[in-house]
Amino acid sequence: MLDEISFRNHVDRALESLKQSLITAEEDGGFEVEEQNGVLNTVFDSPPGKFVFTPNAPVRQLWISALSTSFKLDWSEEQSVFVLPKTGEDLTTLTQRLLRQHLGDDSIMLN
Repeated sequence: MLDEISFRNHVDRALESLKQSLITAEEDGGFEVEEQNGVLNTVFDSPPGKFVFTPNAPVRQLWISALSTSFKLDWSEEQSVFVLPKTGEDLTTLTQRLLRQHLGDDSIMLN
């Protein structure tokens, strides 16, 4: 298991990178990105909704609350990214899929 300092470094970099990708996509995506106290929120007007990206230091996971579901991502040393164990999707790939599902728009791309 990662020590807390390493976890914080990895999660801060991952969320900052995701935030920049979301900000780029939000112009055409119909959503708004907000960051507050280390938590990243993506707020949708139509259809209404909200995705919440939260670091959970005690268990060294990055949690996503989206589409009435909780997704718990673990750090992968091999891939150097946070990964959803159930599907193998990394943070960006999972977020892109969730955005597409929520908005019904397969053209949404995160880089």
